[in-house]
Amino acid sequence: MILVTGASGYVGGHLVRRLVDAGKPVRCLARRPDLLRGQVPASAEIVAGDLLRPETLASACAGVETAYYLVHSLGSGADFEEREERCAHHFADAAKAAGVRRVIYLGGLGDSAESLSPHLRSRQRVGEVLRESLSGVMEFRASIVLGPGSLSFEMIRALVERLPVLILPRWVTAQAQPIAIEDLLAYLTAPLDAPPDSGSHIFEIGGADRTSYEGLMREYARQRGLTRGMIRVPVLTPRLSSLWLALVTPLLASVGRQLIESIRHATVVRDQAAEHVFGVRPTGYAEAIQAALECEDADMTCRRWCGTPFSGRRGNYLVDSRSCFVPVARELAFRPVLRVGGAFGWYYGNWLWTVRGLMDRLAGGPGMRRSSRRAGTPRTGDLVDCWRVEAFDPEGLLRLKADMKLPGRAWLQFEVQEWQGGAMLSQTALFDARGVLGRAYWWILYPVHTMMFKGILKSMADAAVREKM
Repeated sequence: MILVTGASGYVGGHLVRRLVDAGKPVRCLARRPDLLRGQVPASAEIVAGDLLRPETLASACAGVETAYYLVHSLGSGADFEEREERCAHHFADAAKAAGVRRVIYLGGLGDSAESLSPHLRSRQRVGEVLRESLSGVMEFRASIVLGPGSLSFEMIRALVERLPVLILPRWVTAQAQPIAIEDLLAYLTAPLDAPPDSGSHIFEIGGADRTSYEGLMREYARQRGLTRGMIRVPVLTPRLSSLWLALVTPLLASVGRQLIESIRHATVVRDQAAEHVFGVRPTGYAEAIQAALECEDADMTCRRWCGTPFSGRRGNYLVDSRSCFVPVARELAFRPVLRVGGAFGWYYGNWLWTVRGLMDRLAGGPGMRRSSRRAGTPRTGDLVDCWRVEAFDPEGLLRLKADMKLPGRAWLQFEVQEWQGGAMLSQTALFDARGVLGRAYWWILYPVHTMMFKGILKSMADAAVREKM
């Protein structure tokens, strides 16, 4: 049995899925189990427990051979250092009493000889507490983690996507050694292939090369095709920087301040032992950013949205998804989808589509050209006016990718599933907004798109009912 604490966090969530996919028995510790269900695979066991209440930890540790300690209290207030140390003591006592043979802890890089930030200092202190109480502790110290959803990656994304000009204080030039989430997971799971060791070890891990937050922002902008002005300023305190981050990124000011104070320190690998011991060959930060963007693309464009209406933002994507019940068989509900575009039209607002095509022609795009597909038989690559078929499943999926001139990338997806004696017909518009112009485009046209997409969905549903009659 493997116990994972911090399973609701970014690294913990990825780790649980990796372990379950590998066929490992996994148990997750959660203060509120109901909130964790749905975030982890169904086969993962979830037990209630709170690291600040030691009496709740015995059942979580029972029968466990390896435990992952991935919790932190960064956003919990000014006393987070004291809270983290208490949690570590409580966990170490419970693990020792239960006979846990190995604890794998994810800490932070940083030269302990320096005057570290409270966050980095606390990360290393937690490792000390675990090693003082337990044998068989393996501590991995990492720098910036790059992947869609990670704190650092989302901060970089928000700054570069939303600001045409970036103000760069001195803290963005400190050297770091970013690691891709996949490489981090490879390190965290590598010890499972070896028998537990009675000794404790510290391993420094990082990507293949060093850079700074400035370097990461420049590389992110390059890969997204964004031109960004960058102005260096000699003084911008962590407090002022954190308030600025709170305005333009998803970070809370308190979390941003602790993060900035840590960024000011160099977090680089000085001991290369981890690569030799575990055989992991990490990628560089450019490849890590590319992998993060590609992973997000695959997740969003391959996602099935049927029956789950959603409107809002996920990563770079702006999403508008809606569904309606159609009292006909799935095959009948899908027929109107197969006819969309070309000579048949778009069911609703055809004159608006004509205007949009003319605007696209003026901008140098293809406009509303005629379809190249045969009626009722879409194939990947077929043209549908200003769209191109990207995916088709005769069981109920048609995904179109825009060929129009846009400040980003756009998809329009139709799905049909059997639903309570009828069918659920869903339509999802996805827009990968590129920079400020992309977001402005989406929100300016949002009322028009909402009217058009609602009209298309309703008209398709009505057409399916008429076919049944």
